[in-house]
Amino acid sequence: MAAAEKEVGAGVESGEQGLLQTTPFRFLQRSFKDPAFEKLYQSYSVKQKRAGLEVFLYAAILYDVYMLLVPGGQDALMRGLTIAFLGLNLGLLAWCCRGIQHCSAWAAVPHIAWHLANSQLLAHLFLKKNEVTGRDSLGWVLLLDYLLFVTLPLRLRYCVVLSVGTCASYLVAIVGLGKSDTHLLQQVVANCLLLLTANLLGLTSYYLADKQQRRAFLETRQSLEMKLVIEEQSAEQERLLLSVLPEHVAVKMRQDLGSSKDSQFKKIYMSRHENVSILYADIVGFTAISSTYSASELVKILNELFARFDRLSERYQQLRIKILGDCYYCISGAPRERPDHAVLCVHMGLSMVKAIKYVQQKTNSPVDMRVGIHTGAVLAGVLGQRQWQFDVYSKDVELANKMESSGLPGRVHISEKTLSYLNGEFEVEPALGEKREEMLRMAGIKTFFIVKALKPFRPSTPDVRNGTVTEETAASCDATPDNKEGEDDSACASPVDDNHVLSNGRARGDSADFKKRLRKELVNRDGHRDLMNHTTFFTLSFKDGTTERDYNLHKESFSSISVLGCPLVLLITSTAQFVVLPRDLMNILSFAIGFLLLVILSVMIVAEFFPSSFPGLLVRCSEAMNNSLWMRRIIGVIVIVLLGVANVVDMVSCTTPSSPSNCTMTEDLGSACLYPSYFSYFCVLVLVAATLPAQVSHLVKAGLLFLITLAHCCMNVIVIGPALDCEEATNHRDWINIAPGKYALCGLLLAVTIALVFLARHLEKASRVLFLWKTEVEDQRERASDMRRRNEALVYNILPPHVAAHFMGSRKRQHEELYSQSYAEVGVLFASMPNFSDFYSEETVNNQGLECLRFLNEVISDFDALLELPQFQDIIKIKTIGSTYMAASGLNPSRQVKPDDPIQVRWSHLALLVEFALELKKALQGINEQSFNHFVLKMGINHGPITAGVIGARKPHYDIWGNSVNVASRMESTGKAGCIQVTDETTEILKHFGYVFEQRGLVSVKGKGQLMTYYLIGKGGTTPSNPETTFKDEEETKNNPDSVLGLDEDITIHLETNENSFDNPVHNNTTEHILTQYNAEDKPGSTEGPEKQNTEHKLDLSADPIHQLSEDTSPLILSSTAATSGSSETHLLQKSDADD
Repeated sequence: MAAAEKEVGAGVESGEQGLLQTTPFRFLQRSFKDPAFEKLYQSYSVKQKRAGLEVFLYAAILYDVYMLLVPGGQDALMRGLTIAFLGLNLGLLAWCCRGIQHCSAWAAVPHIAWHLANSQLLAHLFLKKNEVTGRDSLGWVLLLDYLLFVTLPLRLRYCVVLSVGTCASYLVAIVGLGKSDTHLLQQVVANCLLLLTANLLGLTSYYLADKQQRRAFLETRQSLEMKLVIEEQSAEQERLLLSVLPEHVAVKMRQDLGSSKDSQFKKIYMSRHENVSILYADIVGFTAISSTYSASELVKILNELFARFDRLSERYQQLRIKILGDCYYCISGAPRERPDHAVLCVHMGLSMVKAIKYVQQKTNSPVDMRVGIHTGAVLAGVLGQRQWQFDVYSKDVELANKMESSGLPGRVHISEKTLSYLNGEFEVEPALGEKREEMLRMAGIKTFFIVKALKPFRPSTPDVRNGTVTEETAASCDATPDNKEGEDDSACASPVDDNHVLSNGRARGDSADFKKRLRKELVNRDGHRDLMNHTTFFTLSFKDGTTERDYNLHKESFSSISVLGCPLVLLITSTAQFVVLPRDLMNILSFAIGFLLLVILSVMIVAEFFPSSFPGLLVRCSEAMNNSLWMRRIIGVIVIVLLGVANVVDMVSCTTPSSPSNCTMTEDLGSACLYPSYFSYFCVLVLVAATLPAQVSHLVKAGLLFLITLAHCCMNVIVIGPALDCEEATNHRDWINIAPGKYALCGLLLAVTIALVFLARHLEKASRVLFLWKTEVEDQRERASDMRRRNEALVYNILPPHVAAHFMGSRKRQHEELYSQSYAEVGVLFASMPNFSDFYSEETVNNQGLECLRFLNEVISDFDALLELPQFQDIIKIKTIGSTYMAASGLNPSRQVKPDDPIQVRWSHLALLVEFALELKKALQGINEQSFNHFVLKMGINHGPITAGVIGARKPHYDIWGNSVNVASRMESTGKAGCIQVTDETTEILKHFGYVFEQRGLVSVKGKGQLMTYYLIGKGGTTPSNPETTFKDEEETKNNPDSVLGLDEDITIHLETNENSFDNPVHNNTTEHILTQYNAEDKPGSTEGPEKQNTEHKLDLSADPIHQLSEDTSPLILSSTAATSGSSETHLLQKSDADD
């Protein structure tokens, strides 16, 4: 807490220095540079000081009571006037206590209160029947003059003017009315010194209070500024989060973030939804144009197109799931059920077919859309702990994918089940998709094409989950050839919402809207009302013990300077004493010793705040004392007691006759104590100074004030009583109905003490209010920071931090500023569990597939947990699709590598990626041991140049693509379960890191020809612990089917050699055919499904339509294919070039 306060204090101090004007008269002209802020602060400060006006009125009422109770020769007029003033003061006090905050009369009430107080002082002087002396009512003038600065809710300039008016009017009155008084000049000089002291004390108190108030104002300003910044950042993070995750999932994730719930399983955010329409849409013919455009141009075109699709999805209440290359798929009817899900889905498909004409115009090529829709049940949610991507899983999702692949360009292809939900709103015709797709035939699904809509679409009130949209904006997304080019780009292709965010905090702080919000925040503050709910009435201590302890330990900056008022009072009162009272050795010694001690103690307290003016040892000693709560309190008490004792000791030297009849008639001030009443006026300043030390509580101050008053009253009555009687007899020799001066002075000191007790209580209230606000600011800052941390954690689990920062910037971006980055040396890893598809089933016993996905979530979460380890901080997870895990290394933008660096430096990240792959195997092996399963990983690693980029800045999707990614995918898809397959080039690099390889042979890769590949055995001659990582011959493979993919099908791998491979003892000039059989009936627990049709897959990529990709394939298509190849999940895309 203390460290946080020091850090915040340093920030506020620097902000205060930057905002305050530096003038030659900074003490009197302390103000903010911005006049608007200064005006706002003054209104805020005046409002916070309103409670002090009550203390001023208490003092005025005590004066009236004193004048009524202490006889002073007043006549009926005088008493009547005093009662009138008392009534007016009570009326003002009642009005202030009503708590009327927003009243224009507040501007005039402080002036009225001052005029009443000053008028009654002057009235009593002018209406006094006996002679006016040069010290009449001096104690009250000193008190009210000090209270002007501390309690009246006025600006400093007005306080100075009123103080000058009070002092001037009083001095003029006593000079004019006390002409017959002897030594009037000396008394006026002494009075001026005492009034100067009261003014200095008042200015000091005002300065310290103003400094604390400005500090609180700055903290409030900075808190609000930070709140606005965090609001804007949170809004951007929220937009970014909701662009990838549905709101209901994002809310659950934010709630669970940071929770430490002990559970056997990781939290899975997955839910099943029935009656959901699934739409798959693919751009047909896009591969043909990919060779004529650069990667950045393709990204731009696709981003503009998918931005239109996102607008359409909002208009038609679709929930976008993913973008895979040039494929877009979404669902309708989840997470909220709606009866028209199929109708909306078909409208979405028809609009997408229209929107593709934008690409036709842009590229001048015959591209088209192929849309497939199926209705069924889905499991929708997020798997893993990092790089979250919302996805759907089920057999119906795979059927929807087949609906798209078996459709025709420019047509919307729907299943019979989807047709049953259309309610006759569309004209259809048979599509015979079941004849083109075996899976549809096996499922018994009939398909249809949409001919046209029979009922026009009437948009309802948007129920938007992933953004905001208006009917006009969404309608503009239906681009047609008749639209002029670029006419609707701003509506559909703009990737970022028009958030008018100011670019830096200072500009935001200077904005009119910010000042308006700041004014509202400050005006609504009522500190003293808030304090009542947190403190006890009598002691003012906080009800919460922790808060009270923090307050006691809290050390307000420069507050200890207030102790300097004590040596100041002793210095000036001693000077005044030398003017009007006798001067002897005792006076000099008491002043010298007291002043020396006070100066030493004061310097020891304030040295910390002026480190350049004092020796380092003294500064450190001062810091140690101020950091100790009890030392601060003890020194504060000692300073007050020393000041009181010094004044009491001086009273002893005032020698007097034994009775008033023996009063000396000498007029020598140096030899006789003619005006002992000045000691009581000195005591008034002593009492005022005793209220200054901030480190002493108001209850302790009250006790010290009454002790000092009691001591002085005893001295007035016992020690200097005869001298006071002589002074009274000399000045009031013609009056007998007056109270003796010694008792009147005791009444004065008692009334002043009561007023100052009220003041001390008020000052502590103000101090506690500021501390309470400071605590609230800290709490608010912590809550805001916690919210920002949670949002950032969520966002960084969607995008890499450096990419997320690009989209959470404060300036508006257009599609030309989309994120893209080329890397020359990157490692890519694909790891899949090929036998997970056998494990997955949608049956009642496993909660319709949910429990299978729960297990997959455990596996992926454990993989993600490895990324949290320090050694794998530079490994970035790209995505998961089904059971395929994709990661990359070398994507850290802060990593600086030179081309001439050695291989061990340039490719250290690739070796790290291999270590990560080996850790993945260990993690899965541990899961197998705990769950009694036999899952294996099939992995492929490659290196080379890639392009990283984001499609859809409004709904960003981060991916990497390039031939390096494509080959890494082939290394995984053509590899063997339990093994890590790498290319010859990758092998040469990894050998420098001590890895050992086993040659696998030549593998045919489309677009790359025959590639020599190797299996990574281990490091430094070690052999893998998993026996399945050993390369087996044909007979061993047949006898041990668990060592292969685990697919319920026959797999033929064509290994061909080229003309340069004669020296290879394993491969000669002929083609080797290795046939591995894995029959479903040989595997326990396996089930047959309609989706398992083909009994043989040739992994010669030139013959497999799934992997037919040429060199000129679109980078985005490469990305999606790399992600999906080698997987046989129920929901994965399977695209062929026949589509084009």
